[in-house]
Amino acid sequence: MTPKRFERSFTQQESVPEAAVAAAVEVLRSGRLHRYNTLGDAPSEAALLEAEYAAYQGSRYCLACASGGYAMQVALRAAGLRRDEPVLTNAFTLAPVPGAIVAAGGRPLLVETTPQLVIDLEDLDAKAAASGARFLLLSNMRGHLVDMDRLMQRVAARNLILIEDCAHTMGAAWRGTKSGSFGLAGCFSTQTYKHLNSGEGGLLTSDDADFMARAIVLSGSYMLYERHGAAPGAETFAEIRLETPNCSGRMDNLRAAVLRPQLTELERNVDRWNERYRVVEGKLRAVDTLRVPVRPPEERYVGSSIQFLIPGIPPSATRDFLAANAALGVELKWFGAAQPVGFTSSHHSWRYMPFQSLPRTDAVLAGLFDMRIPLTFSLEDCAQIGEIVAHCAAALPVRGAA
Repeated sequence: MTPKRFERSFTQQESVPEAAVAAAVEVLRSGRLHRYNTLGDAPSEAALLEAEYAAYQGSRYCLACASGGYAMQVALRAAGLRRDEPVLTNAFTLAPVPGAIVAAGGRPLLVETTPQLVIDLEDLDAKAAASGARFLLLSNMRGHLVDMDRLMQRVAARNLILIEDCAHTMGAAWRGTKSGSFGLAGCFSTQTYKHLNSGEGGLLTSDDADFMARAIVLSGSYMLYERHGAAPGAETFAEIRLETPNCSGRMDNLRAAVLRPQLTELERNVDRWNERYRVVEGKLRAVDTLRVPVRPPEERYVGSSIQFLIPGIPPSATRDFLAANAALGVELKWFGAAQPVGFTSSHHSWRYMPFQSLPRTDAVLAGLFDMRIPLTFSLEDCAQIGEIVAHCAAALPVRGAA
């Protein structure tokens, strides 16, 4: 029997808390939207957010900036990336990751992806050795954490500078250590579809004083670096302030004011996302033709989206499968499409860098589907969505996934 059509939007986020609305109104009424436009010694909303997010993350320092993509760019530059230097990163990621590498002057060197949707550690070893790359920009794409114990062994063995893209893993952890705390820096996004919502925005965390001082000056602090909420002491800036260009990418007080009340709700929302994820996951795991990546017991994930693979699905069946789900109100993204659609693209579309052969990644992407799980969905909604996907999968002309 055909399930009832799902009628809710996959792009509708929850309203920001009333406390965030009130804080935003207060900033608007003050007229002091620029992060350094403060009254006397009063800390700005941006400075308060930096202090609060550093405390949440367990980091010494935090910089609030314009976007997650900018956080990655400024991290690479502050870490000393040289022009045209190779930067290792996941082949399965979103366009802002290689875009940040190019914007910072580097050259993306893509590493194969496993069917568990994480970076292939053997290919990482091989490409790190062959290229002599100093940097790894690790993309925790769609919230999937690689075995961080094994990764850090390779980082240490190769003396790699690790910067973590945590746009999809804010609140996630491996063996109790928060994502973003393993390397030199963690980069976070507060774009609308992430785990905190300011429309656009980013956060950069680190325990390295010199690195963070360079990042703060790069972000456009002028000589106002002492007005940051989680920054190194003024002595760290003595030479760095004169040697580092201003590449403005600051967060403003309005966005910071909207984010601060949301941060207090983040842990509760992680649990809410994971409740919804498990309902959808249970429905999909019951279907022989679908394979859902296994979440390791060491991983605390944040299930704000779910991915599944259909190995061996032909392109014509893929189009039918997407259309059948859409007809029943379920919006799926497919990473194997020949052309980019919306936010979804693959390495074949990134023609600003040389083509790289990635056969294992291509085999994964060919049958990879993705779906948002907004908190506006109830558990009953999630069960209905899972049933619709399962119903559409039952008609596919593919063998069951082993």
